[in-house]
Amino acid sequence: MDIIELLKSAFLGLVEGITEWLPISSTGHMILVDEFIKLNVTEEFWNMFLVVIQLGAILAVCVLFIRDLLPFGFGKTRQECRSTWSLWGKIIVGCLPAAIIGIPLDDFMEEHLYNAWVVAAALIVYGIAFIVIERWRANKLAARVAAEAVAPGGRPMGSHFAAPASAVEPTEGGDFGSITTLDDLSYKTAFGIGCFQVLSLIPGTSRSGSTIIGGLLLGTTRSVAAKFTFFLAIPVMFGASFLKLVKFFLKGGVFDPSGVAILAVGCIVAFIVSLVAIKWLMGFVRRHDFTAFGIYRIVLGVAVLAYFMLV
Repeated sequence: MDIIELLKSAFLGLVEGITEWLPISSTGHMILVDEFIKLNVTEEFWNMFLVVIQLGAILAVCVLFIRDLLPFGFGKTRQECRSTWSLWGKIIVGCLPAAIIGIPLDDFMEEHLYNAWVVAAALIVYGIAFIVIERWRANKLAARVAAEAVAPGGRPMGSHFAAPASAVEPTEGGDFGSITTLDDLSYKTAFGIGCFQVLSLIPGTSRSGSTIIGGLLLGTTRSVAAKFTFFLAIPVMFGASFLKLVKFFLKGGVFDPSGVAILAVGCIVAFIVSLVAIKWLMGFVRRHDFTAFGIYRIVLGVAVLAYFMLV
């Protein structure tokens, strides 16, 4: 068994664990890393590995949020159990758009869009989107503060802030929205966020990035948008991994001991790194907006374009 290939897999697991949950595109980074660090595997195995390695990352969500996700146990009351079942209903509704549109287009996307040029363009476009949206939210918050200063009794004015003041009260980091908990999230809003998730079919967009953008535009706080994004990933990633494995075997792919070891190392490293990345991101969004990620995406996208224009 080649130790170099295992080290490459571990590095790819590190990249996956960090970038899967940050809104900077894990698939995009994996494609870019492949330009410089290539696994000595077949193209069919690589296409499968690129998706199935995400299982390690999604298991981290299941571990960290097991109490939120299990509708029984942990001393939950009957109402808390109902809320958990309702959450799963919203997760399923949120996954429908990507399943309906993504499955038929999977082969087309893999053949035509999985390249560095598409990734670079998506990084830049959605990087700009993050900056614009956060500035829009900042202006909304400033308008609310100004309205409170002049409105009788300090009540916010305007239809955008029609919810009770406590529902949109900004945190220390300026995080605000009319949807402050997952219980406040309606099925309609969950479906709307799921529609934004369809954008992530384009590599470089970022699944977490597209759903977080959708959540912010639809009125959630950054914390709710990030958490719902984690939960949406569970059926999406399990489903995508199952689909890739089926396609891999249908094309005659086989798992030899070396292939099993490469995939296992990547998944294990992705799981461990994801535990840290998710905790970090949840703390970050309580104090900061997503502008820094937008800037990172633009800088990386420009660097990628420059590199491939020169080589």
